[in-house]
Amino acid sequence: MKLEDRVARSIARRKSVVILRSELSNLGSPAQLSLVLSNLVKAQRLVRVGVGIYAKTRLNKFTHELAPAATFEEIAAEAFRKLGIDVTHGKLAREYNAGKTNQVPMLAVVDTGHRRITRRISLGSRFISYERNGKRRPKEQRP
Repeated sequence: MKLEDRVARSIARRKSVVILRSELSNLGSPAQLSLVLSNLVKAQRLVRVGVGIYAKTRLNKFTHELAPAATFEEIAAEAFRKLGIDVTHGKLAREYNAGKTNQVPMLAVVDTGHRRITRRISLGSRFISYERNGKRRPKEQRP
């Protein structure tokens, strides 16, 4: 069986929408895997969301074109969860959810706490922005 068929079957069997490259690393060499993943992106079976992060596609019932299998926010949340990065809603989204404002935040902003993240997660023209919470632990409590 060709590597492309094995990768496609492995992706189809997964319940999650987000596929990390590291999850497929046991199927072939890095060079072979790069070629197969780029072919799947060209064939629109996958969408590249970030470095080593891909999302499944499905047929849109309205436009009859291939589109990501979930919303951008769901894809980003699942990617952060799989990468082990704890994030919360940004300040504007928290204020809107608490009822302090009636302006709906249009940008996808996540709060990373005191952690600095530079990973770019984007889909089309949408991308994740990061804000850092300035609250740090006092020196005597740091490890």
